[in-house]
Amino acid sequence: MVRTRLAWFTVGFSVSAAAISQFAWRDLFKQRYALSYQMNQQFEDLEARVLNLESFSPQNSNQTTQVDS
Repeated sequence: MVRTRLAWFTVGFSVSAAAISQFAWRDLFKQRYALSYQMNQQFEDLEARVLNLESFSPQNSNQTTQVDS
């Protein structure tokens, strides 16, 4: 009887530990994915700003040289 109770306790404890670790793993995985996605979005935004500045730069330098000539 003691062995049966010990066996059921072990099984229940193992199942509970597995469920908790699964939830923790999913939470950490989602957080990692969200951080990666956020960093990619910020780099894409930064790249768009740089390209926008680069597209205005030659026009402004050509206009200033034409005005000075």
